[in-house]
Amino acid sequence: MDYIVRLDQISKGDLRIAGGKGANLGEMIKIGIPVPPGFAVTTASFDLLMQMHDLGEKIRLIINNINVDDTAKLLDASKEIKAMVLSHEMPLEVRLKVEESYKSLSDSGNSSSDLSLVAVRSSATAEDLPTASFAGQQASFLNVKGSDELVGSIKKCWASLFEPRAIFYRAKHGFAKSSISVIVQKMIEAEKSGVMFTVDPTTGENVVLIEATWGLGESIVGGEVSPDSYKVNKNGEIIDVQVSNKTRMRMRDPASNTTVELDVPQSKATAQVLTKDEILKLAEFGLILERHYGRPQDIEFAVEKGKIAIVQTRAITTKGKTKKIEIEGRRLLKGVGASPGAASGKVRIVLGKDDIAKINKGDIIVTAMTSPDLVPAMSRSAAIITDLGGRTSHAAIVSREMSIPAIVGAQHATRILKDGQEVTVDAYDGVVYDGRIKVDKSIEVAAEIPAAATKTKVKVNLAFVQRLNEIASKADGVGLLRIEHLITQFGVHPSKLVKEGRQEEYIKILIDGIRPIAEAFNPKPVWVRTLDARSDEFRNLKGGEDEPQEANPMLGWHGIRRSLDEPELLKSEFQAIKRMHEDGLTNLQVMLPFVISTEEVQKARRIACEVGLLDKAKIGIMVETPASVFIIEDFCKEGIAFASFGTNDLTQLTLGIDRGNERLANLSSAFHPAVLRSMKEVIDVCNHYGVETSICGESGSDPEMAKILVKYGIKSVSCNIDAINAIRIAVHQQEQELS
Repeated sequence: MDYIVRLDQISKGDLRIAGGKGANLGEMIKIGIPVPPGFAVTTASFDLLMQMHDLGEKIRLIINNINVDDTAKLLDASKEIKAMVLSHEMPLEVRLKVEESYKSLSDSGNSSSDLSLVAVRSSATAEDLPTASFAGQQASFLNVKGSDELVGSIKKCWASLFEPRAIFYRAKHGFAKSSISVIVQKMIEAEKSGVMFTVDPTTGENVVLIEATWGLGESIVGGEVSPDSYKVNKNGEIIDVQVSNKTRMRMRDPASNTTVELDVPQSKATAQVLTKDEILKLAEFGLILERHYGRPQDIEFAVEKGKIAIVQTRAITTKGKTKKIEIEGRRLLKGVGASPGAASGKVRIVLGKDDIAKINKGDIIVTAMTSPDLVPAMSRSAAIITDLGGRTSHAAIVSREMSIPAIVGAQHATRILKDGQEVTVDAYDGVVYDGRIKVDKSIEVAAEIPAAATKTKVKVNLAFVQRLNEIASKADGVGLLRIEHLITQFGVHPSKLVKEGRQEEYIKILIDGIRPIAEAFNPKPVWVRTLDARSDEFRNLKGGEDEPQEANPMLGWHGIRRSLDEPELLKSEFQAIKRMHEDGLTNLQVMLPFVISTEEVQKARRIACEVGLLDKAKIGIMVETPASVFIIEDFCKEGIAFASFGTNDLTQLTLGIDRGNERLANLSSAFHPAVLRSMKEVIDVCNHYGVETSICGESGSDPEMAKILVKYGIKSVSCNIDAINAIRIAVHQQEQELS
């Protein structure tokens, strides 16, 4: 492996080489996002140092012999390991490559005076992951100049892999091994900077949230200031602007090339940081990244002379929560809810690192500003309150990941609250109450995951027209629209209507029932399943007395086999869909149930061609029989547009179990290896041919099944109305694990 690689030579798949931060920087360059140029000192460089001095085994023994919840021992172990790493020189072959790349980045030739100012940033392999951000766990150094200072900063980044907070965080997230890359980029002399989320991480609201402050970004991510806050909807409209009082900022001192902390000039302290154009441009970049990665992003940016640079992106690792609690009591203070939740406990004022050790389990941490150094103690705390900081600070992110309620920007919390005082924290509304107040946590619920958060579409199964606007706003389409219920509500068997020359009535029934759904979801797809009428279900309708007596109607005359035997019914269904297409409802598509041969699809297409629908609507199939599984490739070659699993029938027919027989209910499971293997085979083949796969059977409403199918590569999951959010969450979690 190379010791050095340019950022424009790597992409998101190069986590092992350049760490999470570096891989994402390279990926952004590839898609045209403005990223400062630079290079990665790869994990091979760090690994070489470890191998040369057998450090890996020595460090492992130290870490394995401590309890990471024992703060004092954790601090001692970290100090010993960091000193061990820093005591060794950077391997010569690595140093030569670093110096060569630094000169090339600086365009300096051999003149050391022309070397560029650079930012040196850690990029661990267990960092900026879809499931854990590791926010602020390793070191970064700004305004670095000269080869010696650069080499020293890189070594400090290596050592920071063993900061107490980083050791603790990896242990709690189950990362036994981690390596580290170091990113070196040309320094952006930020006049303003900040953090952007493409979904509000606190509430789950589907808006772009931007927080910004003057100067370098350390102030905002370190929680040293209460930043401006802007919200932009996904249509590109600024919907909320909150300007804060920003008292301190970090800037480069030109004389010493060091980062210094300064008072914000009075004229700028209460002035809006970002212009309208900058807000909208940032939101545009955010949405590009969200679409590219297929999930909401946490993005850091800097602005120099009106030019925006994106310096980091990673997946949002937490889900917002909505509030369903009410607390009554005496209010002590108010801030901004940064990590939702509620808790009661004793106040522990933390003014410095020495105070961290006094935090006991269940205490409320009250501090001037959030800091990653608090992470080891945070696991013991019930909640966190800070004077300064915003919802995008590092510790706020970690609070959300650890599900610890946090209130930031409470201004005077460290002065108003007293050590040992008992309080109740409502981190939904950002309010602190006097005393312990009982809170029913059972009514705290996860917020809905927005549709933009998942690449796998989450659709809904429908039969009736009700709550349409609400459902259509949550789902990505209709994966199964049953028309049988429209007919049973009408009360007359469709065969009777056709025999009596009343086909127009049948067409009208279908249009009246389907149109409102198609309109509510347009342009999202609506898959209309053609009539799947079993003889026992339609016998009680007017005209149903001619239905045949079948020993097992579930295995009998229904689905596409019946539709082809009664082609006038199928023609009427196709006519209804065609007319709605002509009215602009082109999102309607046709799904054929219970197919077992490509000839059935061919015959159905000929009927669609007769009525003029074939060139308008896509046609797909239900996969409910072992036959359809075994010949799925033939169906794909036949040109089907999609395939959706009907798991009730697929399970019944695969296992040879009558799903209506209560004696066998304990044997019937869609999780049977044979059923799962059948679905995986279909998904693999369909993905090869570019055919969308979905599920609309009952198990599509089971979060565990949804996770399995996402792992297999399914493109959409269609569930019952009440399961939309649970399935969206399950899909989101699985997609994060796979990334």
